[in-house]
Amino acid sequence: DRPPVALIARDIDDQDAAHSLPLVARAIASADGRDAVPIWVSEAMVELYRFKLGSIVGLPIATSARAPRFFIAGVWRDYARQFGAIAMRRGDYTQITGDARFIDAAVTLAAGASATTVTKNLRAALPETLAGRVDFAAPGTIRAMSLAIFDRSFAVTYLLQAVAIMIGLAGVAASFSAQTLARAKEFGMLRHIGVLRRQIVYELATEGALLGAIGVVAGVTLGLAMSQVLIHVVNPQSFHWTMDTAVPWGLLAIVAGALLAASSGTAVLAGRRALSQDAVRAVREDW
Repeated sequence: DRPPVALIARDIDDQDAAHSLPLVARAIASADGRDAVPIWVSEAMVELYRFKLGSIVGLPIATSARAPRFFIAGVWRDYARQFGAIAMRRGDYTQITGDARFIDAAVTLAAGASATTVTKNLRAALPETLAGRVDFAAPGTIRAMSLAIFDRSFAVTYLLQAVAIMIGLAGVAASFSAQTLARAKEFGMLRHIGVLRRQIVYELATEGALLGAIGVVAGVTLGLAMSQVLIHVVNPQSFHWTMDTAVPWGLLAIVAGALLAASSGTAVLAGRRALSQDAVRAVREDW
């Protein structure tokens, strides 16, 4: 009644499985599990099938009448197979099933070797019936493809961010335009008592920056809170995997600085009426 689980047979050192798999948890075999075949399950297996770390399970892969027992030696993070994956040592898989075929293989290039040349030679060496069904991909290509998929998924998010920034700056402009009208006499009086234009510009810029700082602090705080909900609640429930939190402090600092500068500049532009002669004339109303 559920989507199929992927079974992966590969070279895994049970003493150092973290070298081959991105483990998030590992277990030491108990007395009951020492004779069992070790397997490593993805986080989705724990979530969907309630596989428990260190427990003994059965898998319907044996060709003989006597089915072996399997010991869950670790849980690993898998972003490629949403509905669960099980990894086991290739030698154990071949011994249990009698299947020695390969679906995927990795090739490490020697120093100075050309990936294009090696790929061409490997394809030429394949049997004619197999050559057209084999795909070659470099790690960089796979990574670029994955990032492109993520970028397309989050493209609307970037658009919403731009819209939110524009709305925020429009709010700053409207606020300072209204303040300029309401504080016309204040600015006029400042000009009468000798306050320089650049000092008023500095005052407006400072007020705009402080207003922007409130928005930056509120935005970063709420953003971090929402990210934790997405990472630790929505992600496991929707995709059955977990992620680590990595805060890009450098990027946040750059964006915060840009927003403060934009808020300050918007306040100065919106309050340019305070620098005009209208502010000086407004004082006459009190004479």
